Amino acid sequence: MQAWYDASFEREMGCTEAELQRWLPGAVGPHTLQVHAQSAEVGFDAGRLALRWRVLPPRQIALVRVPRLAVSFDFDGVPEADRQAFMRHFDLYTQRGGG
Repeated sequence: MQAWYDASFEREMGCTEAELQRWLPGAVGPHTLQVHAQSAEVGFDAGRLALRWRVLPPRQIALVRVPRLAVSFDFDGVPEADRQAFMRHFDLYTQRGGG
Protein backbone atom coordinates (compact mmCIF):
# COMPACT_ATOMS: atom_id res chain seq x y z
CA MET A 1 0.00 0.00 0.00
CA GLN A 2 1.35 3.40 -0.96
CA ALA A 3 1.48 6.21 1.60
CA TRP A 4 -0.29 9.50 0.89
CA TYR A 5 1.17 12.83 1.98
CA ASP A 6 -0.81 16.02 2.55
CA ALA A 7 0.71 19.43 1.88
CA SER A 8 1.33 19.88 5.62
CA PHE A 9 1.85 17.21 8.26
CA GLU A 10 3.96 16.30 11.28
CA ARG A 11 5.60 13.03 12.12
CA GLU A 12 7.85 11.54 14.73
CA MET A 13 11.25 10.29 13.59
CA GLY A 14 13.48 7.99 15.61
CA CYS A 15 16.78 9.81 15.16
CA THR A 16 18.90 12.56 16.66
CA GLU A 17 19.06 16.08 15.29
CA ALA A 18 22.64 15.42 14.11
CA GLU A 19 21.53 12.29 12.23
CA LEU A 20 18.69 14.13 10.49
CA GLN A 21 21.02 16.95 9.44
CA ARG A 22 23.52 14.38 8.12
CA TRP A 23 20.79 12.61 6.11
CA LEU A 24 19.16 15.72 4.62
CA PRO A 25 21.51 16.32 1.66
CA GLY A 26 20.85 12.80 0.31
CA ALA A 27 17.23 12.69 1.43
CA VAL A 28 16.24 15.75 -0.62
CA GLY A 29 17.72 14.30 -3.83
CA PRO A 30 18.36 16.87 -6.59
CA HIS A 31 16.51 19.70 -4.82
CA THR A 32 18.24 22.70 -3.28
CA LEU A 33 18.72 22.62 0.48
CA GLN A 34 19.34 25.32 3.07
CA VAL A 35 19.76 24.09 6.65
CA HIS A 36 19.26 26.39 9.64
CA ALA A 37 19.01 25.79 13.37
CA GLN A 38 16.17 23.28 13.77
CA SER A 39 14.79 23.99 10.30
CA ALA A 40 15.55 23.57 6.62
CA GLU A 41 14.18 24.79 3.31
CA VAL A 42 14.02 22.61 0.22
CA GLY A 43 13.58 24.29 -3.16
CA PHE A 44 11.63 22.72 -6.01
CA ASP A 45 11.14 23.89 -9.61
CA ALA A 46 7.69 24.96 -8.43
CA GLY A 47 7.38 25.77 -4.74
CA ARG A 48 9.26 24.86 -1.60
CA LEU A 49 9.22 22.65 1.47
CA ALA A 50 9.77 24.08 4.94
CA LEU A 51 11.01 21.50 7.44
CA ARG A 52 11.04 22.21 11.16
CA TRP A 53 11.98 19.86 13.96
CA ARG A 54 12.12 19.77 17.72
CA VAL A 55 13.78 17.30 20.02
CA LEU A 56 11.41 15.07 22.00
CA PRO A 57 12.28 13.03 25.08
CA PRO A 58 13.72 9.65 24.07
CA ARG A 59 11.41 6.65 23.95
CA GLN A 60 12.37 4.11 26.60
CA ILE A 61 11.73 0.43 25.85
CA ALA A 62 13.15 -1.72 28.65
CA LEU A 63 16.84 -0.71 28.73
CA VAL A 64 16.83 0.75 25.21
CA ARG A 65 16.49 4.50 24.70
CA VAL A 66 15.50 5.66 21.20
CA PRO A 67 16.04 9.33 20.30
CA ARG A 68 13.04 11.15 18.84
CA LEU A 69 12.32 14.26 16.81
CA ALA A 70 8.96 15.82 15.93
CA VAL A 71 9.39 16.88 12.29
CA SER A 72 6.88 19.09 10.46
CA PHE A 73 6.66 19.16 6.67
CA ASP A 74 5.02 22.18 5.03
CA PHE A 75 4.93 22.09 1.22
CA ASP A 76 4.02 25.36 -0.49
CA GLY A 77 3.27 25.45 -4.21
CA VAL A 78 4.68 21.94 -4.83
CA PRO A 79 2.45 19.92 -7.20
CA GLU A 80 0.89 16.83 -5.68
CA ALA A 81 2.82 14.36 -7.88
CA ASP A 82 6.14 16.03 -7.01
CA ARG A 83 5.24 16.01 -3.31
CA GLN A 84 4.44 12.30 -3.39
CA ALA A 85 7.64 11.42 -5.31
CA PHE A 86 9.76 13.51 -2.93
CA MET A 87 8.32 11.84 0.16
CA ARG A 88 8.81 8.33 -1.27
CA HIS A 89 12.51 9.14 -1.79
CA PHE A 90 12.83 10.90 1.59
CA ASP A 91 11.24 7.96 3.43
CA LEU A 92 13.42 5.37 1.69
CA TYR A 93 16.56 7.39 2.33
CA THR A 94 15.87 7.97 6.02
CA GLN A 95 14.50 4.56 6.97
CA ARG A 96 16.66 2.49 9.25
CA GLY A 97 17.50 -1.10 8.45
CA GLY A 98 15.99 -3.87 10.47
CA GLY A 99 16.26 -7.58 10.70
